[in-house]
Amino acid sequence: MFPMTSSSAPTDLDRQVLEFLQRAFEVARAGDAAELRVMLDQGLPLNVRNQKGDTLLMLAVYHSHLDATRLLLERGADASIANDMGQTPLQAAAFKGELPMVQLLLDHGVDVESRGPTGRTALMFAAMFARLDILELLLERGADLQARDSAGTSALDAARTMNAQPSVTWLEERLARSSG
Repeated sequence: MFPMTSSSAPTDLDRQVLEFLQRAFEVARAGDAAELRVMLDQGLPLNVRNQKGDTLLMLAVYHSHLDATRLLLERGADASIANDMGQTPLQAAAFKGELPMVQLLLDHGVDVESRGPTGRTALMFAAMFARLDILELLLERGADLQARDSAGTSALDAARTMNAQPSVTWLEERLARSSG
């Protein structure tokens, strides 16, 4: 598709490929779904990653571009790929407080319990930043209130650590209902 040469000196083709990829990341960040569609049709690898490990999908999600995100999901982008910070697109949407984005991802089959390398779930990110509307949606979609990350931290623990009192209250009420 985009062959790279074996010599150590960059060729014109190498520069063209790098410029094309750099432009693709800019397009995803800007949310230009029409241009992104053209680039995908030209052979842009769907799950290509930048120097920070961000995929096109992660950039579209993080910058709140619903149309670009929808396009990438419809084309089969892998929403389970975590960036170098260990964050998946669903976690990024929860962190940013983007309810429509969380809904879009879940509606396209993203696992509500998907985890990055740290084991954190979107519920944990939403709890840390008092995103109550997202907490509610994630719970409706099957999120596990008692899930723990690789350090043994739950969403309630994370909310307490971040002093996100609305989340602490919300989570304590739900946990009391589920155990009673």
